[in-house]
Amino acid sequence: MVHKYSGMRVLFVASGRIGGVGHVVRNQGDSLANTGTEVDYFLIHPGLTGYLRDIPRLRRVAEQERYDIVHAHYSLSGFVATLAGCRPLIVSLMGSDIFMSGLVRVLIRFLHRRRWSATIVKTRQMSETLRIKGSFIIPNGVDLSRFRPLPMDEARKHVGLPPDKKIVILISITEKRVKNIELASAAVRQLNDPGIDFRIVRGVPNEEIPFYLNAADVMILSSKWEGSANVIKEAMACNCPVVSTDVGDAEWVMKGVRGCYVTPLSKGELSDAVRKAIILITHHRKAAHY
Repeated sequence: MVHKYSGMRVLFVASGRIGGVGHVVRNQGDSLANTGTEVDYFLIHPGLTGYLRDIPRLRRVAEQERYDIVHAHYSLSGFVATLAGCRPLIVSLMGSDIFMSGLVRVLIRFLHRRRWSATIVKTRQMSETLRIKGSFIIPNGVDLSRFRPLPMDEARKHVGLPPDKKIVILISITEKRVKNIELASAAVRQLNDPGIDFRIVRGVPNEEIPFYLNAADVMILSSKWEGSANVIKEAMACNCPVVSTDVGDAEWVMKGVRGCYVTPLSKGELSDAVRKAIILITHHRKAAHY
């Protein structure tokens, strides 16, 4: 049953570095809007000057609009919202927050205890690493109306992928080194299989991602670290086998799921897991055909 919260107004505060609302933040906002909550977005300009300049701008918006709750995504957005005097303030910490400088992490702990109304982390590991007791562990959810199984041939036709290849994809909205794309590429090359078509999916609208996941035989996540990688859950919702490095809550999410493998940051072990996933999905499809 969906509960309607009549009159509730929430302001999401997040980085605007990609030129708009990030899809993870947008998906959270949409899920709230579906309950009847009014959600607005305040995007912070990138760079230190952008964060500093937007403190008074956010203060004016919060005072004029009188939101019931302000929800900041990522620690730096939380600092801006704090300095802007936003109350009550919820701050969601993302995976990269655990790798911030020692000073920033001390500030996170102080504000969590003294100023923020609630602090959300994505995994237990984040809570323990940041040493913030009393935080709420809430991984991001998946919109199952969008991420669902589709016929592979239709999905491949939609995104223009060859019907006769074993498609292995890596989805990355950024080129950051943390995504470790070189490791995934090397692992696939080690298989030395001309029938494999490895694709890096980047720069496509989020609405197209379900089609790529349904078109793929395997999805690789080779990151050096993550919080709670949504793309893993999205792939699983599309029945796409996943091979992931041991980051975030990948082990917990995929534990016991046939066709999904967690590996260390090792080219050989990642390559072997991709091979196993391809063999398993190939046998499954042959059995289903007969």
